[in-house]
Amino acid sequence: MDDQQGPDEDERAALHDLQLGIEHLHRGYGHLLAFHHAVGRGMNRFDDARETLRASGHDEHADVLRDDLLPAGVVDDQWTYELVEAFVDEFLDPVDAFEADVRGELADGRRHVTEDRQRRAWRERSERDW
Repeated sequence: MDDQQGPDEDERAALHDLQLGIEHLHRGYGHLLAFHHAVGRGMNRFDDARETLRASGHDEHADVLRDDLLPAGVVDDQWTYELVEAFVDEFLDPVDAFEADVRGELADGRRHVTEDRQRRAWRERSERDW
């Protein structure tokens, strides 16, 4: 589709902001997954410590790990996998769907309309035959 049929400047700007917003949210999701994995590894080490404490005669400390810390959630009694699932189900998927709907309406579903326009302009002024 050429520029005359594509989104106007305001629509292109809005699509660009939506695309960048989606990219940042997906990066945030990646950080949330990293948090989930890091906490899981930390909890596994606590479980190892529980066993070592019990083996060395420190049952009271092992019991605190077993009864209070290991089964506890990190936020409002939720485990990190529950936070990941809630983020995806309650926020990321709806935002992705919204962005796709807007993009479908304004740009026939094309992504990166601003970057595509820039690529075409740079190639047009290039002396290389693209």
